[in-house]
Amino acid sequence: MTFEVFMQQLANGISIGSLYALLAIGYTMVYGILRLINFAHGDIFMMSAYFMVFGMVTFGLPWYVSAAIVIVAAVALGVLIEKAAYKSLRDAPRMSIMISAIGVSFLLENLATYLFTGVPKGFPDIEILTRAISFGNVSLSVATVVTPVVTIILLFVVLFITNKTKIGMAMRAVSKDFETARLMGININRVISTTFVIGSALAAVGAILWGSKYPSVIPLMGVMPGLKCFIAAVLGGIGNTTGAVLGGFILGMSEIMLVSFLPSLTGYRDAIAFIILIIVLIVKPTGLLGEKVTDKV
Repeated sequence: MTFEVFMQQLANGISIGSLYALLAIGYTMVYGILRLINFAHGDIFMMSAYFMVFGMVTFGLPWYVSAAIVIVAAVALGVLIEKAAYKSLRDAPRMSIMISAIGVSFLLENLATYLFTGVPKGFPDIEILTRAISFGNVSLSVATVVTPVVTIILLFVVLFITNKTKIGMAMRAVSKDFETARLMGININRVISTTFVIGSALAAVGAILWGSKYPSVIPLMGVMPGLKCFIAAVLGGIGNTTGAVLGGFILGMSEIMLVSFLPSLTGYRDAIAFIILIIVLIVKPTGLLGEKVTDKV
């Protein structure tokens, strides 16, 4: 492998890891507050890609207008899911909430199949992201370079919100002790809705960047990225925002480097995520940055 090819693959690994990280933040924030794995998160990502297709292709809107509409639509969808599927189950057993999350995921996938058919749609060309730039003999798309930067910026925004704002303080209180926070007068519904707003917005940004690299939109496109982002969140320490980003980068790099150095194992690219999950659960179940907690009984 030449140095140029290695750098190309390294950039690709960082880029795909950044996309995993964006989705993983949404997973880990919802889990940190509700102790719920929001399986519908990957489908919000999928619906965002469809919204972008219709905004630019069907209605002919500029990409930046479509992007703004997509983020708003994804946020509205995320809040709607929370209100319809999770709010009434606040005090229900966790298994009931998990079944509801799985049901919402299947509902969105089948609804997308019914409305948009299973025929792949081409993601619109956002010229500013698909344009190629060269660093010596290494040629990369703008999206590959921009994605990690966007991810790091959004990570700092999320950390600022959770650590420096009043709603962030409420989020941290709810994640520590749900019932005590409620008794102390914190508006639980507002905190949870805000969490879904942030997570859904990140999923929409991820969908736009993902479509620029992989321009094919199908109803099941959110399934595998969703699972991998969940694994990234577990790897970094689910409930830890920084850990989710770290896990996303590690997972993306592992995938790309496996294909680069062992091309005969290309068909097992998706399997490596689950191998990593198994190893993490055996060696360090709390993840790389996760903390061991004890439940009071």
